[in-house]
Amino acid sequence: MVTSVLPGSRWLALGVLCAGALMVVLDASVVAVALPTIQDDLGFTAAGLAWVVNSYLIAFGGLLLLSGRLGDLLGRKRVFLAGLVVFTVASLACGLATSPGLLVAARFVQGVGGAAASAVVLGMVVTMFPEPAERTRAIGVYSFVQAAGASIGVIAGGALTQGVGWPWIFLVNVPIGVVTVVLAIRWVADDPGHGHGQGLDVLGAALVTAGLSLLVFTISHSGGWLLGTASVALLGLFVLRQAKAAHPLLRLEIFRSRWLTGANVVMLLLVAGLFGFQFLGALYLRRVLDYSAVETSLAFLPGPVLIGVVSLILAPRVNPRAALTVGLLLVTAALLLLARAPVDGRYLVDVLPVMVLMGVGAGLTMPAVMGLAMADIPPQGAGLASGLLNTTQQVGGAIGLAVLSTLAASHSGEAHALLTGYHLAFLVAAAFVAAATVIALLIPRGPSKRDGGAHGR
Repeated sequence: MVTSVLPGSRWLALGVLCAGALMVVLDASVVAVALPTIQDDLGFTAAGLAWVVNSYLIAFGGLLLLSGRLGDLLGRKRVFLAGLVVFTVASLACGLATSPGLLVAARFVQGVGGAAASAVVLGMVVTMFPEPAERTRAIGVYSFVQAAGASIGVIAGGALTQGVGWPWIFLVNVPIGVVTVVLAIRWVADDPGHGHGQGLDVLGAALVTAGLSLLVFTISHSGGWLLGTASVALLGLFVLRQAKAAHPLLRLEIFRSRWLTGANVVMLLLVAGLFGFQFLGALYLRRVLDYSAVETSLAFLPGPVLIGVVSLILAPRVNPRAALTVGLLLVTAALLLLARAPVDGRYLVDVLPVMVLMGVGAGLTMPAVMGLAMADIPPQGAGLASGLLNTTQQVGGAIGLAVLSTLAASHSGEAHALLTGYHLAFLVAAAFVAAATVIALLIPRGPSKRDGGAHGR
């Protein structure tokens, strides 16, 4: 391994980190299109099929915070490489699975590797690019991966499943993972971490991992009030533990940063609304407008294209606070348009404007909210802050999917009845993002000295 990289090589390192992150992001959505085929080939029951998604989400969401802290202690590059290796091997196992049990187990391991790899990437990005202008551009590149990855996954999932078969939605990760590991060893700078001397709160790690995993399960699988209460209780015990532990997993002082706290609240609400667009928008096209799988994939294509253009070219040139506010308003407008989408909608009139608004809005908001969250975080806490933001994103997605899909399912039957449920869900999704806009306007314009002092401890 190399111990440093030349300044110009940082952009190559960024590309490698984003390749690894994109592989993980794609895998969260690429499965959705292939689920019916997987069910037929492996003999899943209707209830069991949900575990192809849930087993991944539980491991992924439950381990993000712990993975971020391990990156700070052991070195973020080490944790990133270990996560990529685990994710790649698990992808091979998924592609070769011959029974429901094997696939679900491999998906769980995939979630473990995905959490380790993705939790530390944003922290590595902000430490590689300390100069504000370069950091803004670098975060724009990374946020494109995060914002557009899910839509790209829907497109890729349909193409691979229909073209070469569902196992290849997993097997394609193997060569990509191997190449990414090799390039990361060469181009990503080593960071030794702070070592075990600072301690790892094992009890706190167990509490937060169990609490987050149970929370994600409860939300995504409708686990009921008992499991929900248990998850909240575990997370409450985790907070009490952090207030008393000598070497806490999550220093509560970090929340004195109104930037980081506000950004996490905005991210939670924004992603909850975006998941409504991602999944219910596809259902509207399939079930109401009667689009095929390929037509649905193509209908979504303008979204990731615009996210890429805006996040890579426009967002770095715009004031971050203005970009965040305008972007959130555009996403809200897109969801409100979907809330009035007709049963006989036409693509150019009723769908394409939504894709344009959503693409520009997400392209503006994601770089801004990520930059805001990391703005006054010192290098020694970057991994934890990155893991925290990823955790917020994961929980927000689970909440949004559970709430909005339940609302949409409250009406069933022919197209007009289905549309009533979708309209209600899109209105609530718009309310989530509108609330995020209000929170964004309340975030202070700069980090206070108190905030900086808290992190400098």
